[in-house]
Amino acid sequence: MSLDLSGLSGINASAYTNYAAEETQNASANQVKSTLQKTDGSSTDEELMSACKQFESYFLEQVFKEMDKSVDALKDQSSTDNPTNNLVSYYKDQTIADVASESTEKQGTGLAQMLYENMKRNYKT
Repeated sequence: MSLDLSGLSGINASAYTNYAAEETQNASANQVKSTLQKTDGSSTDEELMSACKQFESYFLEQVFKEMDKSVDALKDQSSTDNPTNNLVSYYKDQTIADVASESTEKQGTGLAQMLYENMKRNYKT
């Protein structure tokens, strides 16, 4: 009985960067979820606003990533197997997260403020 191992392959850069990108996104989502779960009627105004800004930043990050996917859909598919492109994709995700966070801090969309006002109203009753 011979064992055919011809179909096996090792972990390549693509698999690693895809895994790392998924872990980063899951960590970001879990952090937002954890922060929001910790807020209650005893939270200070600063804690509530911080949680709301964190949610707005995560929301913008998801919007930016979906916008980027729509542009990537038009790219040449033959270049997607290049490990360098996968590394660029990994760092692009981190850059998008940083831009979303900075956008929330500098100007924002007003989502954090609306959430904050709603949470304050609900916690006071």
